Amino acid sequence: MKNRELLEEYKKQDDKILLSQILDKLEISAKNDKIEYTDFLDMYQVVLVKNFLKKLEIKNYQFYGGFEESERKIVIFYTDKYNEEMIKENYENMCKIIRITLGPKEKGLYSHRNYLGGIIKLGMKREKVGDILVFEDGADIVVKKETASILAKELGSLTRFENSKIEIEEINNIRKPEIKKEEIDIIIPSLRLDNIVSDLARTSRSKAVQIINQERVFVNGQNETKPSKNIKVKDTITIRGKGRFVIKEIVGTTRSGRTVLRIEKFV
Repeated sequence: MKNRELLEEYKKQDDKILLSQILDKLEISAKNDKIEYTDFLDMYQVVLVKNFLKKLEIKNYQFYGGFEESERKIVIFYTDKYNEEMIKENYENMCKIIRITLGPKEKGLYSHRNYLGGIIKLGMKREKVGDILVFEDGADIVVKKETASILAKELGSLTRFENSKIEIEEINNIRKPEIKKEEIDIIIPSLRLDNIVSDLARTSRSKAVQIINQERVFVNGQNETKPSKNIKVKDTITIRGKGRFVIKEIVGTTRSGRTVLRIEKFV
């Protein structure tokens, strides 16, 4: 089956558009015998593209987002003249960091939403920006190299950052945030995914099913759209817009037969 014909297997127009762009990058890389890379992909798109490249039996590619645990990643394509070490040496030519250091009065006040909101307000498309790592004194924003200068300049024009220092840093200078976790217990009727999502997202079961159908839920990094999927201890559940959770243990059952789960929540 020819590569372009493979696109017909995909029903969603957005998926077809993305995978067509992936094929374009592959073809340009092969034709010019050089490195090519995409915009940033979210978790759903990473899984989609990974499975697509597996079908194509493509070997010369890497996902990269600035650090190992990144959620948003670019895909890097290369030809046989490059090896993995050569690609790693080129990371700094693909991605940079915009480092925002807040003024004294703003420290500790800004969340991920404040930084992303500023970027969107400037008209920058979300796919042009990778992970936004938030600290008390500011943030490190992963961007493509060609986006860095203009975005850094425009961020400085926003009122919320008028007292901030904005610099472009090399990608290998990225600051990794301290991972904070807290344990919570939830009580659910069964280990079905929709029951767990309902409790973790603090919403009704019918709304939880909608969230799952909207492809906002990932189990162990894989997009999951089956509400009845049975969840196990040690599974990691990510709900876009709500956070990441690990099923730590089954604590026990209530008198009514409901299951008590201990959850490790990333905060």
